[in-house]
Amino acid sequence: MYSTMSTELPFLDRAPEMRRIRRILDAKSPQLGVIYGRRRCGKSRLLKEAVGERAVYYLADTRETPLQIRSIAAEVAKQIPGFDDAEYGSWDALLSTLNARAPQGLTLIIDEFPYLVGLYPPLPSVVQKWFDSGPAFSAILCGSSQRMMQGLVLDSTAPLYGRATEIVKIRPLPAGWIETALGVSGTDAVEAYAVWGGVPRYLELARSYGSLKEAILDLVLDHNGVLHDEPQRLLLDDMRSAAQPHSLLSLIAGGCHRLSEIAARLEKSASSLSRPLNALIELGYIRRDIPYSESIKSTKRSLYVVNDPFLEFWYRFVLPCRSMLERGHASDVYGEVLRGFTQHVASIWEQLARESTSYLEITGKRWKPGERFWGTGKDGTAMEIDVVAESVDGTSLLLGEAKWEARTNLPAVLDRLKRLSGMLPFAHPVDVHVACWARQQSASRPEGLSVIGPVEVMAAIR
Repeated sequence: MYSTMSTELPFLDRAPEMRRIRRILDAKSPQLGVIYGRRRCGKSRLLKEAVGERAVYYLADTRETPLQIRSIAAEVAKQIPGFDDAEYGSWDALLSTLNARAPQGLTLIIDEFPYLVGLYPPLPSVVQKWFDSGPAFSAILCGSSQRMMQGLVLDSTAPLYGRATEIVKIRPLPAGWIETALGVSGTDAVEAYAVWGGVPRYLELARSYGSLKEAILDLVLDHNGVLHDEPQRLLLDDMRSAAQPHSLLSLIAGGCHRLSEIAARLEKSASSLSRPLNALIELGYIRRDIPYSESIKSTKRSLYVVNDPFLEFWYRFVLPCRSMLERGHASDVYGEVLRGFTQHVASIWEQLARESTSYLEITGKRWKPGERFWGTGKDGTAMEIDVVAESVDGTSLLLGEAKWEARTNLPAVLDRLKRLSGMLPFAHPVDVHVACWARQQSASRPEGLSVIGPVEVMAAIR
């Protein structure tokens, strides 16, 4: 139950990002920082927590450039009295005057910088001119358009390439923070994460509801819900059109994981999809899985998978039922959610199992991040393993299964993993360990099988 909690989400995690921002603020010479990441991940909150009253903070919007310049001058005037008495006819005039009048240690933060660039495309060149001519203050540029912000500093042809002293990508929170955010643990935490993922704003919205069901019905399924059209907003932040990425995400979430399948469904050549698929990977919305031990550069055996729990939930349950939801049948659609929810959570649990290997000590060893394996065993039969990880010291291999069923038959899991360990088609250390990530376990735990549950996983991934 979330209703007893304050609706405002406490500030969670972000210690590494906070350290980098404060390094800009505390530097003896002017710095240029760039902060970016998908919307609702807490960039603005992070900046405010980091800087307090130590900087000029300006949140850009979509008004015309002269109005933006006047508004930012008013914000600067809070630190430099009288700064807004003058009229600035251009960004160059404003930055030049601020450079002349800035007190030592001043930092200018412009949030949603892409809005300003959209209104005045030469602005990055203006910032470059200011920075290259000898800045008297530091600046932090922040934005939700990931591709534009990356292009500003990572594209070798961009005006600001090579100028930033700190480039910080703000990602969703690690899974375990959902326990603090919503006051849930164990199985409830995994199920909540399977809906909201680690996006801070989604968690903040969910906190005000009495249950996961109420939050899903009101925020996502109701056609007036705050998150009902969220995927389109995310895609339009970085794409000229959401049509193609929207189609790709819907197919992948619907079970088309191979490039050939996706191309056939869209009636397009596979080669024409490389760029849009790579764009979705860069944005963090999908990932490309390859079998353990194979090289991503040479393998042709790839699976494309939705990489965000909320997007997977939305494309699995909301998109196919849009017509019903527009007619106000959210309760009926929630019945569909219930029928498929266990399977949906199972796919998220499997990914959490792989992710958790690098956080947990299993059989007294530390492990690298887990990967999937699928292919043909030594005996010629098809085989698939949910979790394969090498020990950090390189001496051992971990094989694991992820189970999200009412009760797992652990002896059967142990027998299967032992059998598979003898058929692995790739070279590996002789020392093989086996584990099961299980929602519920039978009373007896067979010797030789490590069993890991939701409590351990969610406590570890932070």
